Amino acid sequence: MQGRTDKTQAEQAEDPGFYIRRPFLLQLPVYFACFAGMKILDVLIVGAGPIGLACGIAAQKAGLRYTIVEKGTLVNSLYRYPANMTFFSTSEKLEIGGVPFVSNNAKPTRAEALEYYRRVAETFAVDLKLYEKVENIEPVTSGGYRIDTDKGRYQAQYIILATGFYDIPNVLGIPGEELPKVTHYYAEPHPYYRQKVVVVGANNSAVDAALETWRKGAQVTMVVREPEIGRRVKYWVRPDIVNRIEEGSIQAFFNSTLEEVRPGKVDVRTPEGLITLENDFVIAATGYQPNFKFLQQLGITLTDDGKYYPTYDPETQESNRPGIYLAGVICGGMDTHVWFIENSRVHADRIINAILKKTKVAD
Repeated sequence: MQGRTDKTQAEQAEDPGFYIRRPFLLQLPVYFACFAGMKILDVLIVGAGPIGLACGIAAQKAGLRYTIVEKGTLVNSLYRYPANMTFFSTSEKLEIGGVPFVSNNAKPTRAEALEYYRRVAETFAVDLKLYEKVENIEPVTSGGYRIDTDKGRYQAQYIILATGFYDIPNVLGIPGEELPKVTHYYAEPHPYYRQKVVVVGANNSAVDAALETWRKGAQVTMVVREPEIGRRVKYWVRPDIVNRIEEGSIQAFFNSTLEEVRPGKVDVRTPEGLITLENDFVIAATGYQPNFKFLQQLGITLTDDGKYYPTYDPETQESNRPGIYLAGVICGGMDTHVWFIENSRVHADRIINAILKKTKVAD
Protein backbone atom coordinates (compact mmCIF):
# COMPACT_ATOMS: atom_id res chain seq x y z
CA MET A 1 0.00 0.00 0.00
CA GLN A 2 1.29 3.45 -0.87
CA GLY A 3 2.10 6.17 1.61
CA ARG A 4 2.97 3.97 4.57
CA THR A 5 5.28 5.44 7.19
CA ASP A 6 6.70 4.18 10.42
CA LYS A 7 3.84 5.77 12.34
CA THR A 8 1.85 3.54 14.65
CA GLN A 9 -1.75 2.72 13.86
CA ALA A 10 -2.96 5.14 16.54
CA GLU A 11 -0.76 7.96 15.21
CA GLN A 12 -1.99 7.36 11.68
CA ALA A 13 -5.64 7.53 12.75
CA GLU A 14 -5.08 10.80 14.62
CA ASP A 15 -2.94 12.56 11.99
CA PRO A 16 -4.92 13.82 8.99
CA GLY A 17 -1.65 14.82 7.39
CA PHE A 18 -0.71 11.18 7.09
CA TYR A 19 -3.58 10.59 4.72
CA ILE A 20 -2.94 13.80 2.76
CA ARG A 21 0.53 12.50 1.94
CA ARG A 22 -1.11 9.60 0.15
CA PRO A 23 -2.56 10.13 -3.39
CA PHE A 24 -4.77 13.15 -2.85
CA LEU A 25 -7.87 12.21 -4.82
CA LEU A 26 -7.82 8.69 -3.34
CA GLN A 27 -7.64 10.04 0.19
CA LEU A 28 -9.93 13.07 -0.08
CA PRO A 29 -12.92 11.35 1.62
CA VAL A 30 -10.60 10.07 4.34
CA TYR A 31 -9.19 13.59 4.82
CA PHE A 32 -12.63 15.01 5.55
CA ALA A 33 -13.55 12.02 7.74
CA CYS A 34 -10.54 12.68 9.98
CA PHE A 35 -11.72 16.19 10.67
CA ALA A 36 -15.26 14.92 11.21
CA GLY A 37 -14.03 12.93 14.23
CA MET A 38 -14.07 9.48 12.68
CA LYS A 39 -11.37 6.91 13.31
CA ILE A 40 -10.10 5.81 9.90
CA LEU A 41 -9.25 2.15 9.43
CA ASP A 42 -8.40 -0.39 6.82
CA VAL A 43 -10.33 -3.06 8.71
CA LEU A 44 -12.93 -2.99 11.46
CA ILE A 45 -13.54 -6.32 13.17
CA VAL A 46 -16.83 -6.91 14.98
CA GLY A 47 -16.41 -9.41 17.81
CA ALA A 48 -13.49 -10.07 20.17
CA GLY A 49 -13.81 -13.82 20.49
CA PRO A 50 -10.87 -16.08 19.65
CA ILE A 51 -11.51 -15.77 15.90
CA GLY A 52 -11.98 -11.99 16.06
CA LEU A 53 -8.70 -11.79 17.98
CA ALA A 54 -7.00 -13.97 15.36
CA CYS A 55 -8.26 -11.61 12.64
CA GLY A 56 -6.91 -8.60 14.53
CA ILE A 57 -3.51 -10.22 14.97
CA ALA A 58 -3.36 -11.13 11.28
CA ALA A 59 -4.32 -7.56 10.31
CA GLN A 60 -1.65 -6.17 12.64
CA LYS A 61 1.03 -8.44 11.21
CA ALA A 62 0.04 -7.31 7.71
CA GLY A 63 0.48 -3.65 8.67
CA LEU A 64 -3.20 -2.81 8.30
CA ARG A 65 -4.95 -0.24 10.46
CA TYR A 66 -7.59 -2.13 12.42
CA THR A 67 -9.77 -2.06 15.50
CA ILE A 68 -11.80 -4.82 17.16
CA VAL A 69 -15.16 -3.66 18.52
CA GLU A 70 -16.86 -5.92 21.08
CA LYS A 71 -20.15 -5.28 22.86
CA GLY A 72 -19.08 -7.32 25.87
CA THR A 73 -15.82 -8.37 27.43
CA LEU A 74 -12.87 -10.13 25.78
CA VAL A 75 -13.94 -13.59 24.51
CA ASN A 76 -17.39 -12.81 25.84
CA SER A 77 -18.94 -16.14 24.85
CA LEU A 78 -16.25 -18.12 26.65
CA TYR A 79 -16.74 -15.92 29.68
CA ARG A 80 -20.43 -16.89 29.73
CA TYR A 81 -19.70 -20.61 29.52
CA PRO A 82 -20.37 -22.68 32.67
CA ALA A 83 -17.73 -22.04 35.31
CA ASN A 84 -16.51 -25.65 35.38
CA MET A 85 -16.60 -26.27 31.63
CA THR A 86 -13.87 -28.34 29.99
CA PHE A 87 -13.17 -27.97 26.26
CA PHE A 88 -13.54 -30.83 23.84
CA SER A 89 -10.38 -29.70 22.02
CA THR A 90 -6.85 -29.98 23.36
CA SER A 91 -5.08 -26.73 24.16
CA GLU A 92 -2.88 -26.55 21.05
CA LYS A 93 -5.99 -26.56 18.87
CA LEU A 94 -7.22 -23.40 20.61
CA GLU A 95 -4.02 -21.46 19.98
CA ILE A 96 -4.00 -18.28 17.91
CA GLY A 97 -1.27 -15.92 16.82
CA GLY A 98 1.44 -18.51 17.38
CA VAL A 99 1.20 -18.07 21.17
CA PRO A 100 1.52 -21.43 22.99
CA PHE A 101 -1.42 -22.51 25.15
CA VAL A 102 -0.08 -24.64 27.99
CA SER A 103 -2.75 -26.36 30.07
CA ASN A 104 -2.41 -28.27 33.31
CA ASN A 105 -5.04 -30.72 32.07
CA ALA A 106 -5.53 -33.08 29.16
CA LYS A 107 -8.36 -30.80 28.06
CA PRO A 108 -8.17 -27.10 28.97
CA THR A 109 -10.73 -25.49 31.24
CA ARG A 110 -12.73 -22.29 30.81
CA ALA A 111 -10.54 -20.52 33.37
CA GLU A 112 -7.37 -21.52 31.52
CA ALA A 113 -8.83 -20.35 28.21
CA LEU A 114 -9.77 -16.95 29.63
CA GLU A 115 -6.25 -16.52 30.98
CA TYR A 116 -4.75 -17.61 27.66
CA TYR A 117 -6.73 -15.19 25.50
CA ARG A 118 -5.99 -12.30 27.88
CA ARG A 119 -2.31 -13.15 27.49
CA VAL A 120 -2.65 -13.22 23.69
CA ALA A 121 -4.33 -9.80 23.69
CA GLU A 122 -1.53 -8.37 25.83
CA THR A 123 1.24 -10.05 23.82
CA PHE A 124 0.13 -8.27 20.65
CA ALA A 125 -1.25 -5.15 22.35
CA VAL A 126 -4.41 -5.80 20.34
CA ASP A 127 -6.46 -2.68 19.59
CA LEU A 128 -9.67 -3.54 21.46
CA LYS A 129 -12.79 -1.50 22.10
CA LEU A 130 -14.67 -3.50 24.72
CA TYR A 131 -18.22 -2.84 25.89
CA GLU A 132 -18.88 -0.94 22.68
CA LYS A 133 -21.86 -2.00 20.58
CA VAL A 134 -22.11 -1.60 16.82
CA GLU A 135 -25.41 0.12 16.07
CA ASN A 136 -25.27 0.83 12.35
CA ILE A 137 -23.13 0.08 9.31
CA GLU A 138 -23.63 1.97 6.07
CA PRO A 139 -21.70 2.00 2.80
CA VAL A 140 -19.74 5.13 1.91
CA THR A 141 -20.09 6.49 -1.62
CA SER A 142 -16.32 6.75 -2.00
CA GLY A 143 -15.91 3.12 -0.94
CA GLY A 144 -15.86 1.23 2.32
CA TYR A 145 -18.22 1.60 5.24
CA ARG A 146 -19.12 3.96 8.04
CA ILE A 147 -19.68 2.24 11.36
CA ASP A 148 -21.61 3.86 14.20
CA THR A 149 -21.33 2.46 17.70
CA ASP A 150 -22.79 3.58 21.00
CA LYS A 151 -19.43 5.23 21.74
CA GLY A 152 -18.12 6.58 18.45
CA ARG A 153 -17.86 6.47 14.68
CA TYR A 154 -15.41 4.70 12.37
CA GLN A 155 -14.76 4.48 8.67
CA ALA A 156 -13.25 1.30 7.31
CA GLN A 157 -12.56 -0.03 3.87
CA TYR A 158 -13.31 -3.57 5.02
CA ILE A 159 -15.36 -5.18 7.78
CA ILE A 160 -14.90 -8.61 9.34
CA LEU A 161 -17.87 -10.07 11.20
CA ALA A 162 -16.75 -12.53 13.88
CA THR A 163 -19.78 -12.18 16.11
CA GLY A 164 -20.24 -15.81 17.17
CA PHE A 165 -23.59 -17.18 18.24
CA TYR A 166 -23.88 -17.30 22.04
CA ASP A 167 -26.02 -14.21 22.63
CA ILE A 168 -29.33 -15.40 21.19
CA PRO A 169 -30.77 -18.62 22.68
CA ASN A 170 -33.07 -20.91 20.75
CA VAL A 171 -36.28 -20.32 22.67
CA LEU A 172 -38.77 -23.05 23.44
CA GLY A 173 -41.71 -20.84 22.57
CA ILE A 174 -43.92 -22.23 25.33
CA PRO A 175 -46.07 -20.63 28.04
CA GLY A 176 -44.07 -19.73 31.12
CA GLU A 177 -40.68 -19.55 29.43
CA GLU A 178 -40.37 -15.96 30.64
CA LEU A 179 -40.62 -16.97 34.31
CA PRO A 180 -37.50 -16.20 36.39
CA LYS A 181 -37.00 -19.87 37.23
CA VAL A 182 -36.18 -20.56 33.55
CA THR A 183 -32.66 -19.92 32.21
CA HIS A 184 -30.93 -20.55 28.90
CA TYR A 185 -27.51 -19.92 30.48
CA TYR A 186 -26.32 -22.44 33.04
CA ALA A 187 -23.39 -21.11 35.08
CA GLU A 188 -22.72 -23.33 38.11
CA PRO A 189 -24.46 -26.02 40.19
CA HIS A 190 -24.60 -24.49 43.67
CA PRO A 191 -27.92 -22.58 43.33
CA TYR A 192 -29.69 -25.83 42.47
CA TYR A 193 -28.79 -27.67 45.69
CA ARG A 194 -31.85 -29.58 46.96
CA GLN A 195 -33.96 -28.22 44.12
CA LYS A 196 -36.11 -30.03 41.56
CA VAL A 197 -34.46 -29.20 38.24
CA VAL A 198 -35.63 -29.91 34.72
CA VAL A 199 -32.92 -29.85 32.05
CA VAL A 200 -34.14 -29.55 28.47
CA GLY A 201 -31.78 -30.88 25.80
CA ALA A 202 -29.46 -33.81 25.14
CA ASN A 203 -26.14 -32.36 23.98
CA ASN A 204 -23.03 -31.15 25.80
CA SER A 205 -24.53 -28.15 27.60
CA ALA A 206 -27.54 -30.11 28.81
CA VAL A 207 -25.50 -33.11 29.89
CA ASP A 208 -22.97 -30.99 31.78
CA ALA A 209 -25.76 -29.14 33.58
CA ALA A 210 -27.59 -32.35 34.47
CA LEU A 211 -24.51 -34.11 35.84
CA GLU A 212 -23.13 -31.13 37.74
CA THR A 213 -26.40 -30.18 39.41
CA TRP A 214 -27.15 -33.81 40.31
CA ARG A 215 -23.72 -34.21 41.87
CA LYS A 216 -24.30 -31.08 43.96
CA GLY A 217 -27.56 -32.29 45.39
CA ALA A 218 -30.26 -31.46 42.85
CA GLN A 219 -33.10 -33.77 41.84
CA VAL A 220 -32.68 -33.79 38.07
CA THR A 221 -35.07 -34.67 35.27
CA MET A 222 -34.04 -34.44 31.63
CA VAL A 223 -36.56 -33.74 28.87
CA VAL A 224 -35.15 -34.88 25.54
CA ARG A 225 -36.82 -34.43 22.17
CA GLU A 226 -34.68 -37.16 20.61
CA PRO A 227 -34.74 -40.90 21.44
CA GLU A 228 -31.32 -40.84 23.13
CA ILE A 229 -28.53 -38.66 24.50
CA GLY A 230 -26.81 -36.78 21.68
CA ARG A 231 -24.00 -38.52 19.84
CA ARG A 232 -21.91 -35.33 19.82
CA VAL A 233 -21.64 -35.33 23.62
CA LYS A 234 -18.00 -35.44 24.78
CA TYR A 235 -16.88 -39.05 24.56
CA TRP A 236 -15.66 -39.20 28.17
CA VAL A 237 -18.92 -37.72 29.48
CA ARG A 238 -21.57 -39.60 27.49
CA PRO A 239 -21.13 -42.95 29.33
CA ASP A 240 -21.50 -41.09 32.63
CA ILE A 241 -24.88 -39.57 31.79
CA VAL A 242 -26.15 -42.78 30.18
CA ASN A 243 -25.24 -44.76 33.31
CA ARG A 244 -26.86 -42.19 35.64
CA ILE A 245 -30.07 -42.43 33.63
CA GLU A 246 -30.03 -46.23 33.48
CA GLU A 247 -29.49 -46.55 37.23
CA GLY A 248 -32.30 -44.07 37.92
CA SER A 249 -30.17 -41.37 39.55
CA ILE A 250 -31.27 -38.95 36.86
CA GLN A 251 -34.73 -39.28 35.39
CA ALA A 252 -35.08 -38.83 31.63
CA PHE A 253 -38.05 -38.57 29.30
CA PHE A 254 -37.04 -39.28 25.70
CA ASN A 255 -39.08 -38.41 22.62
CA SER A 256 -40.63 -35.78 24.86
CA THR A 257 -41.08 -32.00 24.97
CA LEU A 258 -41.62 -29.42 27.66
CA GLU A 259 -45.12 -28.01 27.08
CA GLU A 260 -45.60 -25.40 29.81
CA VAL A 261 -43.77 -23.92 32.78
CA ARG A 262 -45.73 -22.78 35.83
CA PRO A 263 -44.75 -21.70 39.33
CA GLY A 264 -43.84 -24.91 41.14
CA LYS A 265 -44.68 -27.19 38.20
CA VAL A 266 -43.97 -28.09 34.58
CA ASP A 267 -45.96 -30.02 32.00
CA VAL A 268 -44.14 -32.55 29.84
CA ARG A 269 -45.52 -34.18 26.69
CA THR A 270 -44.29 -37.79 26.62
CA PRO A 271 -45.11 -40.70 24.28
CA GLU A 272 -47.51 -41.91 27.00
CA GLY A 273 -49.25 -38.55 27.26
CA LEU A 274 -49.04 -35.30 29.22
CA ILE A 275 -47.56 -35.45 32.71
CA THR A 276 -47.06 -32.79 35.37
CA LEU A 277 -43.90 -32.63 37.49
CA GLU A 278 -43.09 -30.61 40.58
CA ASN A 279 -40.35 -28.20 39.65
CA ASP A 280 -38.21 -25.39 41.04
CA PHE A 281 -35.93 -24.53 38.10
CA VAL A 282 -35.71 -25.15 34.35
CA ILE A 283 -32.37 -25.13 32.50
CA ALA A 284 -33.20 -24.86 28.81
CA ALA A 285 -30.00 -25.99 27.13
CA THR A 286 -31.51 -25.73 23.67
CA GLY A 287 -28.60 -24.07 21.89
CA TYR A 288 -28.00 -20.63 20.43
CA GLN A 289 -27.99 -18.91 17.05
CA PRO A 290 -26.10 -16.11 15.29
CA ASN A 291 -27.67 -12.68 14.97
CA PHE A 292 -29.32 -13.27 11.61
CA LYS A 293 -31.22 -9.98 11.79
CA PHE A 294 -27.93 -8.09 11.93
CA LEU A 295 -26.64 -9.95 8.87
CA GLN A 296 -29.82 -9.22 6.93
CA GLN A 297 -29.68 -5.55 7.86
CA LEU A 298 -26.24 -5.45 6.23
CA GLY A 299 -27.68 -6.99 3.07
CA ILE A 300 -26.04 -10.40 3.53
CA THR A 301 -28.28 -13.05 2.01
CA LEU A 302 -29.27 -16.17 3.93
CA THR A 303 -30.63 -19.46 2.66
CA ASP A 304 -34.36 -19.97 3.13
CA ASP A 305 -34.17 -23.62 4.19
CA GLY A 306 -34.31 -22.97 7.92
CA LYS A 307 -30.52 -23.30 8.22
CA TYR A 308 -29.95 -19.63 7.29
CA TYR A 309 -26.51 -20.22 5.85
CA PRO A 310 -25.00 -16.83 4.94
CA THR A 311 -23.63 -16.28 1.46
CA TYR A 312 -19.83 -16.08 1.29
CA ASP A 313 -16.91 -17.17 -0.86
CA PRO A 314 -15.16 -20.05 0.95
CA GLU A 315 -11.83 -19.11 -0.65
CA THR A 316 -11.83 -15.56 0.75
CA GLN A 317 -14.68 -15.52 3.35
CA GLU A 318 -16.12 -12.46 1.58
CA SER A 319 -19.91 -12.23 1.75
CA ASN A 320 -22.19 -11.11 -1.06
CA ARG A 321 -21.64 -7.57 0.24
CA PRO A 322 -18.29 -6.44 -1.18
CA GLY A 323 -15.75 -5.75 1.53
CA ILE A 324 -17.69 -7.53 4.32
CA TYR A 325 -16.12 -10.80 5.43
CA LEU A 326 -17.43 -13.58 7.69
CA ALA A 327 -15.29 -15.48 10.18
CA GLY A 328 -15.90 -18.28 12.63
CA VAL A 329 -19.10 -19.96 13.72
CA ILE A 330 -21.30 -17.34 12.04
CA CYS A 331 -20.50 -19.03 8.72
CA GLY A 332 -22.51 -22.11 9.68
CA GLY A 333 -25.92 -20.51 10.11
CA MET A 334 -28.05 -22.61 12.46
CA ASP A 335 -25.48 -25.43 12.27
CA THR A 336 -23.42 -23.90 15.06
CA HIS A 337 -21.54 -27.16 15.62
CA VAL A 338 -19.83 -27.03 12.21
CA TRP A 339 -17.35 -24.20 12.87
CA PHE A 340 -15.43 -23.82 16.11
CA ILE A 341 -12.09 -22.39 17.20
CA GLU A 342 -9.79 -25.13 15.95
CA ASN A 343 -11.15 -25.32 12.40
CA SER A 344 -12.00 -21.64 11.83
CA ARG A 345 -8.69 -20.11 12.98
CA VAL A 346 -7.66 -20.30 9.34
CA HIS A 347 -10.35 -17.75 8.45
CA ALA A 348 -8.17 -14.95 9.83
CA ASP A 349 -5.24 -15.40 7.43
CA ARG A 350 -7.59 -16.24 4.58
CA ILE A 351 -9.46 -12.95 5.01
CA ILE A 352 -6.40 -10.75 5.50
CA ASN A 353 -4.68 -12.28 2.47
CA ALA A 354 -7.78 -11.54 0.40
CA ILE A 355 -7.82 -7.95 1.67
CA LEU A 356 -4.12 -7.48 0.89
CA LYS A 357 -4.70 -8.65 -2.68
CA LYS A 358 -7.49 -6.09 -3.04
CA THR A 359 -5.36 -3.27 -1.64
CA LYS A 360 -2.56 -4.10 -4.06
CA VAL A 361 -5.01 -3.88 -6.94
CA ALA A 362 -6.30 -0.53 -5.61
CA ASP A 363 -2.79 0.86 -5.26
